Amino acid sequence: MRSWLAAVTAGLLLAGCSASPDEPESTPAPEGSASEEPSDEPTPEPAGDPTAQPEDRLPNVRHPVSLPALMRDRPDGGRPRITATELETDAYTRHQVVYRSGDITVSGVMLRPHGEGPFPGIVLNHGYIDPSYYVTGQGMAREQDALARAGFVVLHTDYRGHAGSSPAGEVERTARVGYAADAINAVSALRKLRYVDDDRLAMMGRSMGGSVTMNALVARPGLVDAAVVYASVSSDIVENVDHFTDPGEGKPIYGRFGTPRQSPRFYRELSARTYFDRITEPVLAHHGRVDDTCPPRWATETQRLMRRAGVDSRLVWYAGESHTFYAQWQLSMDRTVDFLREKLRRSR
Repeated sequence: MRSWLAAVTAGLLLAGCSASPDEPESTPAPEGSASEEPSDEPTPEPAGDPTAQPEDRLPNVRHPVSLPALMRDRPDGGRPRITATELETDAYTRHQVVYRSGDITVSGVMLRPHGEGPFPGIVLNHGYIDPSYYVTGQGMAREQDALARAGFVVLHTDYRGHAGSSPAGEVERTARVGYAADAINAVSALRKLRYVDDDRLAMMGRSMGGSVTMNALVARPGLVDAAVVYASVSSDIVENVDHFTDPGEGKPIYGRFGTPRQSPRFYRELSARTYFDRITEPVLAHHGRVDDTCPPRWATETQRLMRRAGVDSRLVWYAGESHTFYAQWQLSMDRTVDFLREKLRRSR
């Protein structure tokens, strides 16, 4: 994790992403790959955007790289297209997929339980892995398997700039707003599958993916019905920048946008905690007591601020567990599945 910002120096001045590719649904599948089954026709689009809010209820946009700007982006995820089938187990089939996130393509993996469904769906947001060696679906293999076996359609997004996704600028990678857009559009993509119950949708993020998840929740209230974060980074972007930049490397984002003292509003508007009062979904957080990658004090403060903002949130501690979770991982996953089943059953 300490390499989180190590690679941003050279490209930080190049904001944005590359030119838009064709939409995944209309792009031919690579030779030798499988396309989505003909029976999986997209479900009709809902009338309007159920998560949209009137402009006068949204915070002003002062910078295009900000959560207020993301709040105005309508979810626009194209139906996942299967590009390869990796394996079939006794409980599910695992596919490589691509989907549209606005005007770019994002790759990932999707695990579909056996049977007709409709199944609840969940989007997984992985933690930091250097994009230069990240491979599709990497980072949450245990969670993918457990949730698919529990009867969830799992869509693990690679994020832009990773694996087979469209390239991403370094500003997007640092600010994480683009990653949150990809997670939001992954939920939109799941809604288009006939075997996914769009009244039972969730999101889970680990480490850096915890902030991606929190950013998605504040940007689109009502997008999902419940969320889970594991060993999350801070809900304050400045704490993350300061913590994950090695001494002596400098902080490129500060060079581009000013220091927190020079541009306090800019960093507040990139921090999910600023907008916790917008979260409408129940949130379950897991954190190890001896996590030296994401300090426990971050989880404590995030929980305190969520509760103060009126969020239905719960933080569960695990004595002796580090950032990775070993001995008590199965217990945490059992609690996660129980939480999701309860909250999704009661949703809407």
